[in-house]
Amino acid sequence: MLDKAAAVLDCYRPDGGAFRLTDITAKTGLSKTTAFRLCADLVRLGLLEREADTYRLGGKLFELGSLVPRRHDLRETALPFLQDLFEATHETVHLGVREGHDVVYVERIHGHQAVTLPSRIGGRLPLTCTGVGKALLAFSGTDLTDEVLAEPLRRLTPYSVTDPARLRTAIEQIQVSGLAYEEQEAALDVSCIASPVFDGPTAVAALSVAVPRARFHPARLAPAVRTAALGLSRALRSGRNV
Repeated sequence: MLDKAAAVLDCYRPDGGAFRLTDITAKTGLSKTTAFRLCADLVRLGLLEREADTYRLGGKLFELGSLVPRRHDLRETALPFLQDLFEATHETVHLGVREGHDVVYVERIHGHQAVTLPSRIGGRLPLTCTGVGKALLAFSGTDLTDEVLAEPLRRLTPYSVTDPARLRTAIEQIQVSGLAYEEQEAALDVSCIASPVFDGPTAVAALSVAVPRARFHPARLAPAVRTAALGLSRALRSGRNV
């Protein structure tokens, strides 16, 4: 039953939303009776919320997720650096970690005039289509790079890189410069510059600035992004050695 309950919760990947019981049965393959009973139990436990004939993710999941030690500690340490980066650029700032072949966004800071982006806290996007993802991919070992490039590369916009050779070249450039660039590959008219964050030999996270393409000036943004990433890396290492 635990596997079946997890299957119900997995229905809400990657974008959340609200689903009717028929949607849940279609997504999970569970019978209507089993799905109804599981949803009722999950509502009782606070893991789902029911509104009329639809079910949404419950607030208890957010509370539990925010307590995951690795992400909680990373986010708490990173916040001052993300805030400094936002103050330096006044553009949307992201912090992401890798899960499998995706980047999961741990934090996002933006102003009143934020650009429209597919990223959101707790959401995931392909490593290959985002600046944060490319920075993580470039510093997560050759085995992961080979795995990702051996699969069909996902496309979010017409500008997403789907040629493995071209992406491998980009990864090699990131490894040299320590900076990852993404231009309209996750969202049209938006460009991004990112840098990896280290707490050891491989990247544990990456941070980025996303900017409308019309005012994307890498030479101005790169020093601020690199400084924030280096500062966060030092803070993580210092905390580990205390």
